[in-house]
Amino acid sequence: MSSLAFLVTELQSLASETRRKHPEVREAAEKSLAILRASPEQATLSLSADGPQSDDLLRPVFMGCATKNAKVVAISLGSLTRLISLKAVPMSAVPLIVTTMGDCMSQGVDIQLRILQTLLSLITNFPAIHGELLGDALLLCFKLQESRIAVVSSTAAATLRQLVMFVVDKVVDEDRQANEPQPNQLTPTTLPDGTQKLLGPSACDAFAVFEDLCLLANGENPGFLKLDWLHKTFALELIESVMTNYHELFRKRSELLLLLRHHLCPLLLKSLSEHPVFPLTLRSTRVVFLLVKQFLAELGTEAEVFLMLLIKIIGGESDGHSGDHVTPRPQWMRVLAMEIMRGLCNDADLMRSIHTLYDTSHPSSPIFSSLITSLKRLLTEKPHLLGSSAQMGGVGVVGAQMSEATSTSGFESVGGGVVGMAGIVANAAVSGVVGMMGSEVGLSLGRSAMKLQCIDQLDKADAPPIPESYIYLLGMQCIASICEGFASFAGPVYNSIMVQRPRAAGDAAVRAPPSLEISTLPSDEPITKQLKTVYAMVEDGWPALLAALSFIISTNLSDELFVDVLASYQAMTNVSGMLGLTTPRDAFVTSLSKFAIPSRVVSSLDQSYMEPSTPRTATTAFSENLGLSGPVQPPGLSERNLACLKVLVSSALFLAGSLGEGWFGVLEALQNADYVLTFKGTKVGRGGSVGPGLRSVSTGLPAPSASGGPQQLQQTAPRHPLLSDLDAESVLSAIQRLFDASKNLDDGAFKNFVEALCKLSGEMVGMQTQVPSVVGGGDAKESSEDVSSPGGSLLAPVDAAHRRRVSGIHLPPSRTLRSGDFGINKLGGVALSNIHRLVYRSPDVAWDTITVHLLSVILLPLAPQSIRIQAARTLDDILIVIPRNLSSPGELQGKVQRRVLDVLAQQVMSDHAVGIPGSNINSEIKRMGLETLHQILLASGHTLVVGWETIFQMLGSVCKPAFPSSPANSSASLTTTRPKPPPLGYTTEKNYTANIKVAFQSLTLVCEMLSLLSPEHLRLCITTLGQFGRQADTNIALTAAESLLWGVSDSIQSKRKDSEKEPEYSALWMSLLLEVLGLCTDARPEVRVGAIQTLFRSIQLYGATLSLETWDECIWKVTFPLLDSITAAMRRNLGSPSLGGTTEMSPPSDQEWDESKVLALQSIGNIFHDFLALKIIYLDSFSKAWDVFVMHIQDSVLFDSRTTNAPALRCLEKAIAASAGVVPEQKERVLESWERVWQACDEIGGAVLKRGGPHYAQSGLKPFTQESLVAFVDVIRSTRTVRLSLEGQEWPLERLGRLMAILKGVLTYQNSPDYRPDIDGLTPVQAVVIETVSTISLSGSGVPSLVLRDLSEYVTLPFVAAFDVQAPVPMVPSSSSLVSDSIKRSTSSQIQKRITYIALAKKCMPMLVDLYTKFQDNQEIYADGTLEVVISGYSIPIKLKYECPAPSKFGKDPPLWKTATTSFLKIVKGCGEQIKSFKNNIPDERVEGIWRHVLDVFRGGILADCSSIESLSLEAQEAEENFDLSLVASLEIDVIPHLGDPRVPDYLVIQLAKVVAQGSKIVEYRLPIGFSGGSGADSTGDVKVAPKQAKGKKSVQGNGVLDEDRNYALGTTEQSSTVPRERFSYWCLDLLFLICSDTAKDGEASRRRVAALSLSSLLSRCRMSLLSYVADEGLRGGMPFPRTREEELLYILRKLHELTLWPGSLWAALSDSPSNFCVEQSPIDSSLPPSALIADAVRRSPKAHLFHFYDVLCEIAAAPRPVPKAWVAIKQKDRSGRSSGDEDVEEVRELDARSLAKDCLKEIGREMGVGR
Repeated sequence: MSSLAFLVTELQSLASETRRKHPEVREAAEKSLAILRASPEQATLSLSADGPQSDDLLRPVFMGCATKNAKVVAISLGSLTRLISLKAVPMSAVPLIVTTMGDCMSQGVDIQLRILQTLLSLITNFPAIHGELLGDALLLCFKLQESRIAVVSSTAAATLRQLVMFVVDKVVDEDRQANEPQPNQLTPTTLPDGTQKLLGPSACDAFAVFEDLCLLANGENPGFLKLDWLHKTFALELIESVMTNYHELFRKRSELLLLLRHHLCPLLLKSLSEHPVFPLTLRSTRVVFLLVKQFLAELGTEAEVFLMLLIKIIGGESDGHSGDHVTPRPQWMRVLAMEIMRGLCNDADLMRSIHTLYDTSHPSSPIFSSLITSLKRLLTEKPHLLGSSAQMGGVGVVGAQMSEATSTSGFESVGGGVVGMAGIVANAAVSGVVGMMGSEVGLSLGRSAMKLQCIDQLDKADAPPIPESYIYLLGMQCIASICEGFASFAGPVYNSIMVQRPRAAGDAAVRAPPSLEISTLPSDEPITKQLKTVYAMVEDGWPALLAALSFIISTNLSDELFVDVLASYQAMTNVSGMLGLTTPRDAFVTSLSKFAIPSRVVSSLDQSYMEPSTPRTATTAFSENLGLSGPVQPPGLSERNLACLKVLVSSALFLAGSLGEGWFGVLEALQNADYVLTFKGTKVGRGGSVGPGLRSVSTGLPAPSASGGPQQLQQTAPRHPLLSDLDAESVLSAIQRLFDASKNLDDGAFKNFVEALCKLSGEMVGMQTQVPSVVGGGDAKESSEDVSSPGGSLLAPVDAAHRRRVSGIHLPPSRTLRSGDFGINKLGGVALSNIHRLVYRSPDVAWDTITVHLLSVILLPLAPQSIRIQAARTLDDILIVIPRNLSSPGELQGKVQRRVLDVLAQQVMSDHAVGIPGSNINSEIKRMGLETLHQILLASGHTLVVGWETIFQMLGSVCKPAFPSSPANSSASLTTTRPKPPPLGYTTEKNYTANIKVAFQSLTLVCEMLSLLSPEHLRLCITTLGQFGRQADTNIALTAAESLLWGVSDSIQSKRKDSEKEPEYSALWMSLLLEVLGLCTDARPEVRVGAIQTLFRSIQLYGATLSLETWDECIWKVTFPLLDSITAAMRRNLGSPSLGGTTEMSPPSDQEWDESKVLALQSIGNIFHDFLALKIIYLDSFSKAWDVFVMHIQDSVLFDSRTTNAPALRCLEKAIAASAGVVPEQKERVLESWERVWQACDEIGGAVLKRGGPHYAQSGLKPFTQESLVAFVDVIRSTRTVRLSLEGQEWPLERLGRLMAILKGVLTYQNSPDYRPDIDGLTPVQAVVIETVSTISLSGSGVPSLVLRDLSEYVTLPFVAAFDVQAPVPMVPSSSSLVSDSIKRSTSSQIQKRITYIALAKKCMPMLVDLYTKFQDNQEIYADGTLEVVISGYSIPIKLKYECPAPSKFGKDPPLWKTATTSFLKIVKGCGEQIKSFKNNIPDERVEGIWRHVLDVFRGGILADCSSIESLSLEAQEAEENFDLSLVASLEIDVIPHLGDPRVPDYLVIQLAKVVAQGSKIVEYRLPIGFSGGSGADSTGDVKVAPKQAKGKKSVQGNGVLDEDRNYALGTTEQSSTVPRERFSYWCLDLLFLICSDTAKDGEASRRRVAALSLSSLLSRCRMSLLSYVADEGLRGGMPFPRTREEELLYILRKLHELTLWPGSLWAALSDSPSNFCVEQSPIDSSLPPSALIADAVRRSPKAHLFHFYDVLCEIAAAPRPVPKAWVAIKQKDRSGRSSGDEDVEEVRELDARSLAKDCLKEIGREMGVGR
């Protein structure tokens, strides 16, 4: 809703309210409404333009205000407010409005609040209000502000603030306007200094208002506001608001600055100098803060006075009044001054301005220095109140804590002692009472701070309670702010100048810049001036700052405050370093080091600490907790010590480029820290990594309280970064990062760093060298003389006192020496981080210093062994990495490589240099040097250009004399031959073995770089290889003599391409080959295997270049003899080829020989695969060689162990595959080879068939594994594939039959030890067999039948051939090393497995359907009985149905019987038509057999046991029934139409009808007396061949049935049982009715025959139900029948009533030959008696079945009791009595048995002609 609409609403309310008492107001209001409604826009414009209608519109408002009626006045003021907001009030009406509101002020609170609202809207919407009018308006607000009503007073005060702000803001707008005010608008104004100035209207108003505020605050009379008095506090608040928001305007306006100087500053000085009153002093100090902060440059003198006054107040100085009387200032005034000072110190720019303005320009007024001194004095004035930190002296050092607490606190009183003791007790984590003593003192934000700082408590009339330590908290915060201000300015400037400065192209980024040289910067730049100011401030104030910080950090601070102090330490250290102030920097670093690593902690670790070994008594524990006895934990660093250490490391990292000689002090502190942190846990590793100390670090914090109070909350809250990661691992990582950052230093800084580190290391090693326990005796003087090493003088001895001063560590002789040196450890890491500097810089930068120092330690015999090892490891790490970092070859490459190898040679030859050849430590150092050589060769050997002679010399120096070999068993000679003593320099065999292995690794690498060696170097290499090949170690001998020599042969072959050098290199290669060949039958399996690999690798690699003569020699002199020798050795171990256990694994020696033969076979297979078509096929002796080759394979498969079977067959497979690439000219040879392979396969297949039975063990032959069977089938497949690809024709039927027999034997092989599960997927054997069968071409005669028969047999395997496999228990010797643990575990117990063939059956069932579909037109599969076999294959799962095994273990495959049913029905669907199409080409017995098997399958499916589905859900049962419906549908569609074929015997049709009748049972009835249920089959429905009967004679049995049917059974009241599948039974019943009816008209003769043969079963089935009902109904009386009985009765009666037979069907069914009389019956014999004549005629009727049930129908129709009834949907019929066809309309009718029986009787009457 718009404001105009609100105005209308207000006027309406005004008119309504004044309707009775003030009619004139109502009339005026209505007139205004009329004007507004007539033209709102015109009325508004008229008001704003002071038009003729303005009086009419404003009149009701003024008249309403004059009524003095509160409600009317409120409505009038509301309307006025709406008009003002619409700016619809003319300027001429403003004075009247102000006057009107003044008259209304005496009204109630609501009216006064409305006035304030209207005034605010009036002045803000009419900026043109100036001068006296503005004063009047403000006067109204001031008067209302004096109201005693709180809401009015506060609202008026707020309104005044807004109006005063608006008045000043109009000045800003006035200055912002481009046009100057008109001269007539300027007003001459007298300024405080007596001058005059022309001011604009807004500026004049602001000047007047602000001046009056100052005067009122000073108790003087104002000149503009016409006020007599105003609260000074409120005046100061208004002044503060104006100065806070418009200080920029004051700087621009000189008249306003004069007001500040002449009015405000004296006022404030007077207020602060007089007797302090809290509200007034509070507001005065706030304004002083604004003056100093915003107008320091403009009011320099005044600001100086205020600052000095604040400093005096902070220092506690008092002013004298009234003579000599001294009035001390209250504490709250000092607090106010400190809060103001804290705000000033937070402004770093302001502090720099103060220093520049006073300390620099006027040294006589050092404001900044005085402030720092005053703050330091303030902090130290009451040390007992701040307490002492128990953590800063370390953990576990009581004496140090006590003394340090006393010294830092600076007092000796009893209170101080209690505080110090409490701090120590808290550090020891003792119990509550004593801990509470320490919690009462100190600084923390929780105890010392105020929730609302004193300067902001404007609502207080008196000073609030102030914590005693609050002022010291403020002092600490001031110090921290000043330090932070230095860092916040100097840091970015330093970064921009030194780090991010412009760089020339190619210059690296500056990561560790030097300190800032201010003298080099442009002097006229503002940044330079600011930097000089900071420089001067730090230089002037650092002593006081350091004193204050060092004192406050040792007091009892909370974590937050400790972080602030520590951050200040860090800031001062960094700023001093950045600006090049070395003295302050070193002072702060020294102080930090003292707090980070207390000296007593370092010395205590080596003096007196020992773990308590016995339980302590309660008295002892209490004494220890009070600090009266030894420490309760090892000396260590507290959490705050670690925080200081972390800051020290951070500062050193930041100032790394400028520390210079100061590095030594930093490194010494870091060494001490590393020593403390790793105490009792020192673990020196490569690269400078150290393990954390054990129990060495304690946080020193009190234990968490049981109640989980604030202490617990504090622990769970996130901590400051300076207090995070303070565990030993994190701190040590930070120290390590400092050393890693050395790579950022320039060369000069890095040299200083390395020299300091080496100096520190040298002094520490020298200390430990002179300990008598290291020398092992002798005086110290003699020991010190030995320290001077050949490598330099860095280890010069120093006196013990100096050493303790430098390191801070005392090493008493009785203590165990440390296992490593900090300096050496870190030196290695630094060198690795700066490896490029060592490579590409001059050696004097770092290389000489580092290597000389490390070699000096290595070659120092009296140094501790651990340090010598550490130095050697460090040197090796450096030497390994340097060659890797040579980026490009050149002159530098050779120099660096020579430099590295020369240093390494000194280490390897250290035993000779040191002169102690028998020392184990020297052997260890030698081994480390050899390992380093290996690493160099491994990483950079391919880049070596110099030093090969030195390398071979070092490698050869570790070898023993030649080891004598024995031509006999070499393994025996190893144990019987006495070894030679090791070479000089070895003391034990263990040292020799270790070094020989390391050296051999390097030699192996050299052999991988043979292409780099010259002939002379190759000769040296071969000589060295010969030395290693004669060593006692079998592995080394094998590798050197076989593998490495093969590498040499490879190198020689590559160089043999040169025709000039070919004879020399060829001879060398041949000698190598002969040597390898001699080792192929070595007794040691490792050597044997390696030799075989080398031999065939050489042949395979160079076979393409060999001549045919050479190949012939390789085949007959190398390959076959190798197989013969290995086979002979294997047979010797086994005793004979036919012996050996079949269920036990071979012993290790046999397995080793098996592995060798497997390797040989695989290698030979590769040779034949690669070179058969290229070389071997062209040999004259190829046929003989192939025959021998195949014979070897066959022999290996049949007689060797099972581990060799598969590799042998794979070898043959490779050879066969290779024959596919032979050129056509060699086709005859290939055919011969294939024929030979088939012969071998035939023999192997025969063996498979023989060994497949359960009694294979009696034959003495070994079983085949599944892997070998897969390989065997793959061989057959390869043979067939290659042959078919070349010949293009399939094998003969006879061979295919043999193939299928072999495949079946493979598939059903029962003795393999490695079967796999075959439920969810095919096993490899099954898969490969199926794939092989699928590759057979079915185009040949008899082939489809062959394949279909075998596949049908595969389908039956899960049901007839599944078997359990008993896993053998292998006899594995415990000493065998070749048998894996997994085999031992798997064979340690008998594991039962079962081979199910389920996956195979699932695979073959659809395959049979596909194959039959493909060959259903082939007459052979019908004539030879193949189709019968196929159908019989499906019968088993269909008959078993729910008893079939599960189709899957993990998946959800359909059941086997469903798969079989689906596949069977697909075959049956086309079977009948195909048989019919072949006519008489298929023998009758085959037709009978086919249909007999088909009906047998249907019988199994219909009559299968389905009781198990009752446990399923109803949905599942319904789904199962629906699936079985396919059987009924297939019978109806695919079978019944073809069963009328004359070639189908009668008994088959009768049997089908009986099966369907049996399947239609809904309930199990009690059969009538003598009732057999039918003829021609037993109760199970099994098919039997019916005996032939004489034609023309009626069946006695048939008449007997009719007679027996008329014998009523004795009824029963027992509950009849219901079949599981009720719907399926009805479907079968429908099918039976359909078979006997004349519904289907196609193939009438055939259907008549089937109907005649099936009618007896239908009549028997119906009579059974009807008779049972009649018999039971008489006994049950009124007891109702079960639902199923009633529904069955009604359904049968309906179906009987609707059934129409073929004419004469019943007559034919009752004859002796139904098939002959089904179509045409004999004429009616008129000579018969009337009853016989009528009976004969009735049997020919389409309704003959109703005559058959005449008696039963009469019984039902005449039943005396209620009969079953039901509502049934019946299709309507037309007049002809037939169904209406497709457009069926169902009618729901109620049917009962009596009416249905009557309908049937009526139908009989109609059939007899009754009533016609």
